[in-house]
Amino acid sequence: MSIRGPEALASLDEAMRDIRREEDEISKRLARSADRVSKIRESEAELLRQLARLRLDPAVQAELDGAISTAESNARAQLQTHAKDLARAEAAVAATDADLARLTAERAAALKQFEIHQAELKALASKLGTSIARDPTFAAKREHATELADIAAQSMRKTEQAEADRDSKGKPYRDDPLFMYLWECGYETANYRANNLVRYLDGLVADLVGFRKSRPNFAMLNEIPLRLREHAERQIAIAHQAEAEVDALETEAIDAAGGKPIRDAMESAQQQIDALDAQMVATEDRRDAAARAVASLSQGQNPAFESALGDLATALGREDIQILLADARRTRTGQDDTIVAQIDDARARAREEDQETREQKERLKTLAARRRELEDIQWEFKKQRFDDPRSTFREDRLVGDMLNDFLRGGITAATYWDKWQRSQNWSAGTADWGGGVGLPNNGRQRANTPWPQGGGFSWPDNSFGGGSGGKPRGGGFGGNPGSGSGSNGGFSRPRSGSVGTRKHGGFKTGGGF
Repeated sequence: MSIRGPEALASLDEAMRDIRREEDEISKRLARSADRVSKIRESEAELLRQLARLRLDPAVQAELDGAISTAESNARAQLQTHAKDLARAEAAVAATDADLARLTAERAAALKQFEIHQAELKALASKLGTSIARDPTFAAKREHATELADIAAQSMRKTEQAEADRDSKGKPYRDDPLFMYLWECGYETANYRANNLVRYLDGLVADLVGFRKSRPNFAMLNEIPLRLREHAERQIAIAHQAEAEVDALETEAIDAAGGKPIRDAMESAQQQIDALDAQMVATEDRRDAAARAVASLSQGQNPAFESALGDLATALGREDIQILLADARRTRTGQDDTIVAQIDDARARAREEDQETREQKERLKTLAARRRELEDIQWEFKKQRFDDPRSTFREDRLVGDMLNDFLRGGITAATYWDKWQRSQNWSAGTADWGGGVGLPNNGRQRANTPWPQGGGFSWPDNSFGGGSGGKPRGGGFGGNPGSGSGSNGGFSRPRSGSVGTRKHGGFKTGGGF
């Protein structure tokens, strides 16, 4: 069963809300745990005072009580300050969550408007498509564009095969340290620089490894892919220009038939979506910073707060207190035994809280990492225009079992994104005249290119990253999903401090796979 682009994006949005909700819940649990530990320490301090009053003389009692009370008072004051800081950070997260919910709703509404205008244009195109397709000029240009796209695709296949040969056939050369030493120092080239003794020794090494015979073969393995890629990129540029000319003819015919207001409305809706996407990225980054602050505070990672709790723990673990407890355990009396048991119980509860806190901290780290990965996937999803109403996915499990596998860590973000790319296709009619307005090359890439539909044929990353006048938010030639950076081992979503748009993404920190 297939799923449409907007519904697929809505499922990813829902998964994102679930992750953020669980992050908030764990942060609150950690904050409550820190508060409980502080109260347990206060209870333990009071029990130690009671034990001291039973067993110690007044002077020693006063000294011990003063040390505990000072540490306890400082910890209580820091806890109050810490609670205020945590409340402010939680309010910042809640505010950004509200902003994200609003932006998501506005984007969905804008996408719905885009779909309405798209249907209007499709109705107009269906009336004019047959006559336009029979136009000799249009037919000739479209056929020419198809031929050039085939040539470009074949050129890129040859390039990728040559690069694969370079990697496989060049491995024995690269694995030979003596050969690579001579290669890297430029032996027997104009760049080689060495004194007579080194030249003599290098000559012996060259004879030993057969460098003079092997060097031309290795040089050829490296040179051929470079030349083929240059040629392929020229062919892609030519094909792109031919597609642009077909696009121009389509646009001219649409406008002449009265479709310009519809096309302008589509472009306006698309610009609104792009603007909302930029706001969402900035808001997500603000939320990420706020969430990190909440996580840090809820885990007690506040220097003054940690120091105060540490001082209290030190005060409660003093040597004289340990001696006091040991004596109370040796000399059994009903009152002593009750207080000591209560102290042991308090310390056991503190250890249990500490163990549970460690587990929750690890879960919080996992959720934060999964949230950032899902943000990366959503970025690529929108960048490739997979959220377009004409976009479909053959595998509905992408928003079911596979999504759950990704969220549980069963598959990596790169693997999950690759499955999205392989499943994606454009709906019937998108490649027809006027059916792909607003998509890369007006949606003709699936009709014209010889690779399998939904496949992963990759155009070079530096080959025309988008277009103008309502063209895609991103993607390479033909809008092929394989051209996104997700298929190249990383994601292109810009993070705070980086530079990037939907058309040209800066690389996020730590986003490689």
